Amino acid sequence: MLYRTFVADSGRLLYYCFGTLSIFRQQSKTMAVAATDIASPSAHRNPKFTNIPDVKIDSHGKFKYILIKVHDPDKDREFKHIVRGSGKANYHDIYDDVVPEIENAGLDCECMGGGRIEHDSSKKKLSIYGHSQAYGQADHKITGALLDKKYKYQNISISYEGY
Repeated sequence: MLYRTFVADSGRLLYYCFGTLSIFRQQSKTMAVAATDIASPSAHRNPKFTNIPDVKIDSHGKFKYILIKVHDPDKDREFKHIVRGSGKANYHDIYDDVVPEIENAGLDCECMGGGRIEHDSSKKKLSIYGHSQAYGQADHKITGALLDKKYKYQNISISYEGY
């Protein structure tokens, strides 16, 4: 059975098909995820978070990624999510590389899952899909929102299918 639905939401046209969510922007420049799911309301004022980039991924290609929740142990419930991905590393390598950077800033972190990203910078296209065998499946909507904030591409697709 083919399931397709077009939904207009705050200036966005969302297209659902076979469990895949593709975002084609009309007016809005944001993904369909609450800001409080990406970071706590006061996280942007925390100086410990300022030197931790939200996104560090390869500029082109298909690679593994992880979604990491970074939190301040000195401030109750203050957090932000970050995305890290590289074609040169395994999931464990990506996480092991980022932990010292986080801890040196006086922060703690935990891996929230992973997946794959296909980044075509020449076509300004990002595809987020799959899962991590080591960490489970990340919330690709949060990942998509963080990538959208950095890259502002017209075509970002999210699928929970595939590996």
